[in-house]
Amino acid sequence: MFLKKLLAALALLFWTGAAHADELIDNVNGYTIDAQGHLVRFAAMWVGDDGKVIQLFQKGERKPDRTRYRFDGQGRTLLPGLIDAHGHIMELGQGALELDLTGTRSVAEAQAKIAAFAASHPRPLWIVGRGWNQENWGGRFPTAADIDAVVADRPVWLERVDGHAGWANGAAMREAQVDARTPSPSGGRIEKAAGKPTGIFVDAAKDLITRVIPPPLPRIRDQAFQKAQEIMLSYGLVGACDMGTSVEDWLVMRRAGDTGQLKVRIISYGLGVESAIAVAGTGPTPWLYDGHLRMIGVKFFADGALGSRGAWLKQPYKDAPTQRGLPFHSDAEIRNLMSRAAMDNFQVAVHAIGEAANSQILGAIDELSDTYKGDRRWRIEHAQIVDPADLPKFAQHGIIASMQPTHETSDWRMAEARLGMERLQGSYAWKTMLTNRVPLAFGSDFPVESPNPFPGLASAVSREDAQGQPPGGWMPEQKLTLEQALAAFTRGAAYAGFAEDRLGSLDKGHYADFVLIDRDIFAGATAQDIRNTKVLQTWIGGVRAWPN
Repeated sequence: MFLKKLLAALALLFWTGAAHADELIDNVNGYTIDAQGHLVRFAAMWVGDDGKVIQLFQKGERKPDRTRYRFDGQGRTLLPGLIDAHGHIMELGQGALELDLTGTRSVAEAQAKIAAFAASHPRPLWIVGRGWNQENWGGRFPTAADIDAVVADRPVWLERVDGHAGWANGAAMREAQVDARTPSPSGGRIEKAAGKPTGIFVDAAKDLITRVIPPPLPRIRDQAFQKAQEIMLSYGLVGACDMGTSVEDWLVMRRAGDTGQLKVRIISYGLGVESAIAVAGTGPTPWLYDGHLRMIGVKFFADGALGSRGAWLKQPYKDAPTQRGLPFHSDAEIRNLMSRAAMDNFQVAVHAIGEAANSQILGAIDELSDTYKGDRRWRIEHAQIVDPADLPKFAQHGIIASMQPTHETSDWRMAEARLGMERLQGSYAWKTMLTNRVPLAFGSDFPVESPNPFPGLASAVSREDAQGQPPGGWMPEQKLTLEQALAAFTRGAAYAGFAEDRLGSLDKGHYADFVLIDRDIFAGATAQDIRNTKVLQTWIGGVRAWPN
């Protein structure tokens, strides 16, 4: 017991930056983004014993000669550590421990993976996983019968890649006592055929199944967090805005911090007002664990996702004329929720994908801004399908557009099918946001998309997917420069979480969070070169965090 406590204390000492005091990061091809969004190059960086940048040095400039440590970067390219402005940390880790259907190209391939997982995991009783996407299977939603054909004796629950729909087998529906008489709840939809549930549950209807799934044990949740952290660091992410932190999630993060195992920096948004108040009381927490954890805001939902046709549209879906998606709240309800959070100075972040949802939240912010003054930094998460008439409204009241470049390159074909090009002129409008001087923060929405930020940078500059489609980019007028894209993944993401005073750049006084990569992405790299970038090392606070 004494040895365990000693090791925990030493680990905590290490992660508070005391391991590499007064260090020179030398012989690097360094880049950072300055406060004006311009690219700055440097050849060395002096890091103090507090893990913060003291000074950057140009090539040939005299450097301190009495630093306690020197790290030779061997000429490799160094970037500021990237920050994902919208991710789901515990879901990322849990997904790595559960059944993963990401990338499956058919129902048959999914069935094979389900059967293999069931055979190799006889316990626990429930089989849980995620990652399927019916758009890769020809567009047809799967059914409970598809799972029952390979696993009928155990309940199975598999969430769609975007987390806004779930797929249950017959045993899972029986456990949840869902049948033909069960109505669709407000904000959700039970897919039915001939009056019977098919096994697909959209948005709020997912709760009908998930409420009966036994929660993971604390030790499993701790394992999931450590797995998520390792994945993030391996891709060069030094931090993330965790969108929808539950009380249980917060306890996992606190346990990691208490034992010196919290490496990444987490800007947390409670899953609704109740979670935020239970964690933080009457306002945002201070930074904990030497700048590694803070709860700053509250996450709400205005609608669902495009893939499950839960995104709330102003007109019916082109490929489903009887559906317009699902508003989660009335105008009065969402204003009341946002007001409740704002009165305690929590930052408000609202998921809005369809143009009706975006319009609703823009209207709510316009009304609430008369009451809640000051630097609120209202966040709209995704801001995906926007009525062109609403785009200028993002420039009002300091609204932050928190967007995900890989959503565009993953979704463009589906978006065309769902709405038609004539209704997509305000969609995935990154360049327009910047032109209108809207603060832009980039992320991935992991695990919906890969947490790897380099495909996100490639998508932002090309608007082409991994196969180079469509050639020249989809709606190419919305492309960004690489400097603009990197700024959105660093300074922009930090600003979106009220952390620009310490994170997001290698300015003097900021934490020395950086990555070393295998190529110079600013030296004529193609979009494919950027996409294929590999991270060699990830450092946090002047200490190498990955690989261990």
